[in-house]
This record gives sequence, structure tokens and C-alpha cells, in this order.
Amino acid sequence: MQTWENYLTTMSGVIEKIRTTQGEAIMQAADILTKTTENDGIIYGFGVGHSYHVIGDAFWRASTPANYYALVEPSATGNYEITKSNKIENTYEIGRYVVDYHRITPNDCMIIISNSGNNIVPVDAAIRAKEKGIPVIAITAVEYSTYLTTKHRSGKKLKDVADVVLDNCSLIGDAAVEIAGFPMKVGSTSTIPNIFLQNMILCQMVDNLVKKGITPDVYYNGHLTFMNEEYAKHNDEIVDKYFYRIRSL
Repeated sequence: MQTWENYLTTMSGVIEKIRTTQGEAIMQAADILTKTTENDGIIYGFGVGHSYHVIGDAFWRASTPANYYALVEPSATGNYEITKSNKIENTYEIGRYVVDYHRITPNDCMIIISNSGNNIVPVDAAIRAKEKGIPVIAITAVEYSTYLTTKHRSGKKLKDVADVVLDNCSLIGDAAVEIAGFPMKVGSTSTIPNIFLQNMILCQMVDNLVKKGITPDVYYNGHLTFMNEEYAKHNDEIVDKYFYRIRSL
């Protein structure tokens, strides 16, 4: 078996473990998103470091709910000056400031992504959200987080704070494949299941709403809007609806 096949097999196993173990938590998280949307709230995705890519994947793109907003703290995303961003994501108070600055309310909810669940900024954000009565969904690697020594002075990790914990079933060390003669595993294991889990709960939310007779705001693909005026009008009207509520539109 080639190394790329080993990686595919490992990641297929991770996704299958999610399917067989996370169903109840997925439905609980989708219920939170459903209630948020019914209440005309915003779903705030928040992640620092490589978890930023998960929230970016769901913001203002084809087939995703329009009331999803990626909370971006540029200094902690790693898009530039990446080694500095590692220091930033372990600095106290930034997570609290992000929640306060964006004026998130109990009518809204937060999806906070952190594979380790151990960095200070996402834990601080979750603690602040809970103080303000904001529902928190965590996407994290439960086994890995449990294995790690706590960084946060409260002694808590993200999984200890959230209302619902979605276990991405990622491997300890966030690495998938052993290579003979090489001292470490290669191939990250967290981004793929994180994106899977986030899409699972967003899809389930849309289904929940439709079954309640509610039509959620979901974007058409931008290339399709180029070919279809009705699709373009649909997307434009949604942007207008959220333009003054979502800062980055």
C-alpha cells in the first residue's frame, strides 16, 4: 500500500468513527443552530491557528447558511507572521475581547474550533461566551485534549466549557501516517474532520428548519449566479439582509 493510500485509510477511519460515535452530539449542536436561526440570530464560527481555515470554509460561500459569520482575529490566524500567531493564540483576554467586540448575544451562538482545545484564546472566548449566556458548540479532539497538560490558568480546556462537544476523533499529535525510517508521523488529521463536522451540523440545521416550515437563507454557488439571474438576485437579497449585521460582508 502506498503512503497516500495509508493516509486515505486513516482519515476514512476517523470519519467513520465520527459517524458511529457523534450522532447524538451532532443533533444537539444542530438544535442549537436551529434555535439560533429561528430567533434571527447569527452563528459565529471562531478558530485561531489552523482552525481558522475551518471557519473560513463556511463563510459566504456556495451551499452554506448566510447567517454564519467567521470571526477572524488576524493576529492569531497564522496567515502571516505565523510563529508570532502561536504566541498570540496563547495570550489571555484576546478571546474575551473578540466576544465583546462583536457584541455577540444569547440570541446568537458560537462554534469554537480548537483541535487541542488547549490554547488560551479559544478557551477564553468560550468562557466569556458562557458568562454572557451565549450557547457554545466546541469542535475538538477529545482524546488528544485529555492527553495534554492544561495551559489555561482556570484548569479548563475547551471541552470543559462548551454546551455541546463534537469530537473530531483526530489522532494524538494530529498526525496520521508512519513512514519506515522516518522518526515521526506525517499528514494532519484534524482539518478534514473539523470541516466535516461543521458541515454536518449546518446541513442538519437546514433540514430541521425546512421540516418546521422555515426557509433558511442559503447561498447559491457564485458561478451559477453568473448564469442565472434569479440565483444572482437571491444571493444579492441575502447579502443586503445581513450587510449591516455581519461586519465583513
